[in-house]
Parts: sequence; structure tokens; C-alpha cells
Amino acid sequence: MRESDLYSIGKVEELCNLSKKALRYYDKMGILSPDKVSDESGYRYYSKKTLLSVPMIKYYKQSGFKLEEMKAFLEGTSYSVFEKSFRNKIDELKAEESEIGLKLKSIKDWYDLIMEAQTVIENEINEVSIKYIDSCRMIYLDQDFKYDYMDSIINIEFTNYIESKSNAITGPVIIKFPSFKDKMNGKCNKMKIMQETILKCKECETIEYGGCMVASCYHIGSHETINETYKKISNWADKNKYTYEESSYERYVTDYWTTKNADKFVTEVMVKIGKYKK
Repeated sequence: MRESDLYSIGKVEELCNLSKKALRYYDKMGILSPDKVSDESGYRYYSKKTLLSVPMIKYYKQSGFKLEEMKAFLEGTSYSVFEKSFRNKIDELKAEESEIGLKLKSIKDWYDLIMEAQTVIENEINEVSIKYIDSCRMIYLDQDFKYDYMDSIINIEFTNYIESKSNAITGPVIIKFPSFKDKMNGKCNKMKIMQETILKCKECETIEYGGCMVASCYHIGSHETINETYKKISNWADKNKYTYEESSYERYVTDYWTTKNADKFVTEVMVKIGKYKK
């Protein structure tokens, strides 16, 4: 082959958009070797035919194959080797896709809560309103309640329980209290912690949340003053002649997970309302 029909490594760098360092490494790995190496200068030269492997290498790289895996493909191996390698790569990428999807949902849901809290604080949204909560199922755990909010929300026992089910959680922690009047009077000793899972749960491990109308009010600030919001909801319901259930939900939009400044905590308090009083 005439040297005039060959491309120097500098020209190959320009034509194929590959650095000299990458070309030398590909040569070392045995997947793209020069057609000629000058005895005098040590310069590498490549033929056009050899360079046609570059688009293939880039495609395999784009598809997630390692250089070692590409070597067999470039050597013109059998279809069975391609079939096995591609099938394994598909399984590997599906697993990665699932893991990335889990991470993306976790981060996006947390971001949405931060934006919700920021909107509530900036606009001082703390009046009672009626809203419908869509029905969904959440994983849950019944626990004792000792008025230690930090321990209840950043919940080691609940975290261990989720892990024991090989699952992952997302979105806000929600706690259901059997009687908000007992809670206001310091007599509440039971709670039900719940949260959305990313992976599907068994029916027996979940509880229905929502599917009803509630009186909702955001509480801005420390959890120690949340009774003020309960009183606001109770007074509003009485004034507007609505019945309401004893149980209540606290949906922790932002809390110890997000900030150490309790003044910036945002909690949505919800009480299920009933028929209009005559």
C-alpha cells in the first residue's frame, strides 16, 4: 500500500474527530491499529478501510459497550456472540434505567416539595380551604407518638421497615393521628406514618389515603405551634357549619429533611370534612 494512500495520525484526528491519545489507546487495546508505522519516525498511518471502523466504535461506545467488548464485534465474530452480548447489554441497561428512574423521581418529588413550600411562605398561604385528595395507596407503619416530631418524621424504624420490603419511598412523609383533639391536648400516643413508594407494594402492606374532601391549611413554622392551625380549621368548620372527623393528617412539605430553620417548616394540616350542618 502506498504511503500516499494512507492518512497520518494528525489527519485521522481531524477527519474522525478523535484525539491522538485516543487513537494510541485504541491501538494499544487492539481495536484500531494503524496499517503502517514508519521505521524511521514511528509515525502511524491509517487506510480509509481501517478508518471505517471508527463510526462502528463510536456507535458501540454510545450503546454502552466497553472497548474489550467491541474487539470481538470488530473482528467479525459470529451472530451468536452478537446475540449474547447484545442481550446481556440490554439487561444491564434496563437495570441502570430503573435505578436512574428511581433517583430521578426521588429528586423531582423533593424539588416539587421545596417549590411548594417556597410558594406558601412567599405568599403567606395559611388560610383554610376545601380540597379533594386523590385516592392512592401508601405503605404505612403504626407507631407510638411521643410529641418528638424530629424522631417521628426522620423515622429510623420506618426506614428500616421500607428496606426490609426491598422498596424505596418518595414524596412527603404523612402522619395520621386518630384524634386531633387528643393531639392538641397532649394526650395523643398513637400515629400512623405513611409515604408513597416508588416500587409496587403488596396490597396487605399498604393503606388507602385520600379519596375524600378535606379542610386543608398550611402551617408555617415550628411543629410546636401547630395547634394554632388545628384551632383555625376547627373554628372555620364550625363557622361554616361543616362536620369533621376526629382523625387528622399532617403532610410535612418541608421539615428537618430540608432545613434546620424551624421558622421555614411548612406542614399541610388536613381534616376530613362531612356533610353540611343544618
